[in-house]
Amino acid sequence: MLKWAIIFGIVSVIAGVLGFSGLSAGTASIAKTLFYLFVVITIVLIVLGFLGVGMVA
Repeated sequence: MLKWAIIFGIVSVIAGVLGFSGLSAGTASIAKTLFYLFVVITIVLIVLGFLGVGMVA
């Protein structure tokens, strides 16, 4: 997911440099959403790892 956020961020920068401001804004919002989703999922998995949920005894 982080990979896709980085790809959309790069596309946003390239579109902005080329003057496609609408496309740049759209891809930037997608990149931001994917990045925040990645952060939330990462934090949830870290907390579950510390709690030991899902570990087989």
